[in-house]
Amino acid sequence: MAAGAAWPGLAAGLQGPPGRHEAALFKLGIITDEISQNVEQALDFISSYKLSFCELRELWGKNIMNAPEERLERAKALIAKHRLQVSDIGSPVFKYNLPGMPARPEKRDTFHATFTDSDTQRLLEESFRLAKFFSTDKVRIFSYWRVDDPEKAYPAVRDRLAKAAELAATNHIILVLENEHECNIGTGKELGRILRDINSPALKGNWDPGNAAMLHEVPYPDGYNEVQGLAAHVHVKDVRKNAKTGKLEWAPIGGGFIDWRGQLKRLRADGYDGTMSLETHYRRSDGNAMESTRESLQGLFKILKEI
Repeated sequence: MAAGAAWPGLAAGLQGPPGRHEAALFKLGIITDEISQNVEQALDFISSYKLSFCELRELWGKNIMNAPEERLERAKALIAKHRLQVSDIGSPVFKYNLPGMPARPEKRDTFHATFTDSDTQRLLEESFRLAKFFSTDKVRIFSYWRVDDPEKAYPAVRDRLAKAAELAATNHIILVLENEHECNIGTGKELGRILRDINSPALKGNWDPGNAAMLHEVPYPDGYNEVQGLAAHVHVKDVRKNAKTGKLEWAPIGGGFIDWRGQLKRLRADGYDGTMSLETHYRRSDGNAMESTRESLQGLFKILKEI
């Protein structure tokens, strides 16, 4: 559904579930494991708000790259049952150390992924297979764990991503590079630079204002101005400063300092037609993932209603 299109039936004044009209403003979904490791529970939640998309990263506690075939088949059947589409495969490709330039202290992915650069070729090929299996053409990737001086890592990161884009192009896949604050491409400025340098139709951006904020970039308008027209996927989360510690932490949408009103208005004005996922990250004091996601989603709906 194109940005700006009304949900079928709304023009006739039909009343839908909470957020139905707001959800129709973008190709909106949620990363399933942000809601629950139980895929069926996550899809029930997404469907209850009449969202159209889901993003896949973990399935029943397994990274999608390690999920057994029966779990993939089960997830595919459940997605079809809920009449949802997969926005992209949230792969762990390039979310590990750059050879010869490890991050210090050495990091590990938190989404049940224990891969290294030696796995890259296999991971890319498997991610392409999974994308086709789940009827999407997008695979999310990263840019290696962030080193002390990302500028020194830049040539190697650029060349490896360019090679991956060439492979993706031959498989009719679009890689969406996330600006991840713990990786070498973490801000809008960094993301825009590498996308322009590689200049491949098979490599687009996964614009994440929350991650940019973690590196003290003003996500909107500053970061977005660097990636305008270059993104095929957007992640939605918010950031605030903890009043006691002074440290940045995740917040429900609308509960942080990111100008999501301005960002979403601008995406609409720019005719953005890519997909968008709520990536909650925020957790309430009770740690309830589903209710934390609900709080964040309702905050997003409130902003969408205003715009």
